[in-house]
Amino acid sequence: MFKFIAIAVVVLIAAVLLFAATRPDTFRVERRAHIQAPPEQVFAQINDFRRWQAWSPYEKLDPQMQREIGGAAQGTGATYRWDGNSKAGAGRMEIVQSVPSSRIEIQLDFSRPMQARSTAQFTIVPQGNGSDVTWSMNGDQPYMSKLFSVFVNMDRMIGKDFEAGLDNLRQLSERGS
Repeated sequence: MFKFIAIAVVVLIAAVLLFAATRPDTFRVERRAHIQAPPEQVFAQINDFRRWQAWSPYEKLDPQMQREIGGAAQGTGATYRWDGNSKAGAGRMEIVQSVPSSRIEIQLDFSRPMQARSTAQFTIVPQGNGSDVTWSMNGDQPYMSKLFSVFVNMDRMIGKDFEAGLDNLRQLSERGS
């Protein structure tokens, strides 16, 4: 009986490891929201890391988080370093592309809880009296990330944060802050 259980466990582990190997080599998470504010107003909130504390859901993960904003005051070249608790982790962001009122691209380098590099994009499209805003993140998915994704749905995990952030951004932008 023990031998049968041991063989079943080994087969199950092998199946999970093989399944993980078939997962995609990249990931992408994307959420959209309509904000009743002009693109310039929404863009200003995203393009300046000093304003992120007011709307980013990640800012609330650790009230004691250490932050360092550097480089350009805003737009291309602006940088943001953080070091927080186990929920917030640690890393660095840099705005690598800033197209006024329409697009911001950010390089994300995570150092903790694991090392990873991703790209985040914000696109803002005028729509009626407001703006359609898309927040996306994509990156490579090495084998350990593939294995992790067998058990944890990254789209749901990160997507809910993006939804909360877009809702915060909507409230802030619609108030005209």
